[in-house]
Amino acid sequence: MRKVKISRQTKETSIKVSLNIDGKGEYNIDTGIPFLDHMLSLFAAHSFFDLDVKAKGDIEVDFHHTTEDIGIILGQALSKALGDKKGIYRYGFFTLPMDETLCSVTIDLSNRPFFVFNTPKTDENNPFNLMLAKEFFRALSNNLAMNLHINVNYGENEHHIIEAIFKAFAKAMNMAVAFDKRIKGVLSTKGTL
Repeated sequence: MRKVKISRQTKETSIKVSLNIDGKGEYNIDTGIPFLDHMLSLFAAHSFFDLDVKAKGDIEVDFHHTTEDIGIILGQALSKALGDKKGIYRYGFFTLPMDETLCSVTIDLSNRPFFVFNTPKTDENNPFNLMLAKEFFRALSNNLAMNLHINVNYGENEHHIIEAIFKAFAKAMNMAVAFDKRIKGVLSTKGTL
């Protein structure tokens, strides 16, 4: 079983994560940021990862510290749960429609972090916005050492754009972490990632 429990404590946040990659999509999320709770619940449900997140942060200042630190710890939890990555597909991709929005997420669990985030500009000014989503995924990508490309082809509603990103990321991760019996060791001609 690819399961892990991990915590992170700073002067700004206190976070505990429990993750089971081989789960059923069950979740219990409490970050203090309702929209982020919703997005992480969607991630768990659509990836079929079991995920518990308990976070307390200085959200009276803003949502940045808590959001970024959850990205950091989730990336670390995924990295630890995946271990040596032997036998997994390594690559994942998914294109997801969400009403007027179309989003594509492509990943490589390569141990070489790289991050691309292309979204349309919106006129909305929501408390949880595209910049926070970008910081979350940048932190996750760096701490999982993952090559992550998020490209939203089009969209107008910021809620739909962010939700499409989280759902497409979940589906791409589900693909990338799946086992293939044909893969001996890691999927690389170098013999290592």
